[in-house]
Amino acid sequence: MSLKDIRLKRGKEESLDRFHPWVFSGALAEPLPSGLEEGETVTVHTHDGRLVGTGHFQIGSIAVRILEFGAGEIAPDFYLERLKDALALRKALGLAREDNNAYRLVHGEGDFLPGLVIDIYGPTAVVQAHSPGMHFARHDVARAITELPDLGVRNVYYKSETTLPYKAHLDPQNTYLVGDFETSVATENSLQFNIDWLRGQKTGFFLDQRDNRELLRRYSHGRRVLNMFCYTGGFSVYALKGEAASVHSVDSSEKAITLTDANVKLNFPDTDRHRSYAEDAFKFLDNMEKGAYDLIILDPPAFAKHRSALRNALRGYQKLNVKAFEKIAPGGIVFTFSCSQAVSREQFRLAVFSAAAQSRRRIRILHQLTQPADHPVNIYHPEGEYLKGLVLYVE
Repeated sequence: MSLKDIRLKRGKEESLDRFHPWVFSGALAEPLPSGLEEGETVTVHTHDGRLVGTGHFQIGSIAVRILEFGAGEIAPDFYLERLKDALALRKALGLAREDNNAYRLVHGEGDFLPGLVIDIYGPTAVVQAHSPGMHFARHDVARAITELPDLGVRNVYYKSETTLPYKAHLDPQNTYLVGDFETSVATENSLQFNIDWLRGQKTGFFLDQRDNRELLRRYSHGRRVLNMFCYTGGFSVYALKGEAASVHSVDSSEKAITLTDANVKLNFPDTDRHRSYAEDAFKFLDNMEKGAYDLIILDPPAFAKHRSALRNALRGYQKLNVKAFEKIAPGGIVFTFSCSQAVSREQFRLAVFSAAAQSRRRIRILHQLTQPADHPVNIYHPEGEYLKGLVLYVE
């Protein structure tokens, strides 16, 4: 069956000619093809008929996500070939190994599969669709995952109830597409973690902080560590591995604290160096003693999921960092992050710099951090860079 053709307005092909994978709704010429449905695979042509590529159509500001430039159809083995390329990169990065079986296999546009995320936790792959087109392709994706040579995935869990646009009325169900529950424990850099992909945030674990957790481990020796917004305690476990003198984990969610305690116990069953607190982060920082900690991690949830919330988000980052700078012991280190895609690297730095000036302390940048290599950024799609971080030395 031939694909429906979408035409662009005159002059609206420039970004696509630079291989940016999104077609915005304002670039579409009217009328749209009759009977066009959300999630349908379509071809995209310029106003004068030149083929641009093929992609998934959806209603909203992003109207088409291009799957293949210069192609008029998608090959039957399209998903398998793209996944083979993604796996080859992860193997080249040395991520798939005996002491590390947790990593991101597909990072949307960064792996030329816009709207798709796949995280690997040992024998289980967790799939998230962020577009209706990928939702409709979920069974093809699951089949391709299990056909990948040397991956060893036996179970594919689909978790897209909260990631698909609600206006699409798709009613996605979180469920196993292949296999069933086998184990919830995955290994990252020889440390073990309980992964709750059934009820946890995202796919159950924040794999994008793996390299930054390892860096934290190297700075933790002998330090009194405070892990704010700890979620499942990833930074806390790495700090304990780095022989921190003490580690305190804080999160407003009782469930997160339970997960943190479970992960600490899984790796350090007899430790007396860890304590956890189910408290609001800002209140905890307000009430804590000056100099009580000499390493603080600030890894809050996204303060701005949309540009409309940007101003409030920047104020939030500034306020949070001021409190940490004012309270940390002399010679202390702050790991501070933003995972808000709406906040640019420059805006986040400015918020942190403003906090430093407000605290009136001498502060130096030790590291500038980002997402790891299994969360690659398509060079033609800079929007894929979302994680920003700074490691700061406070005199």
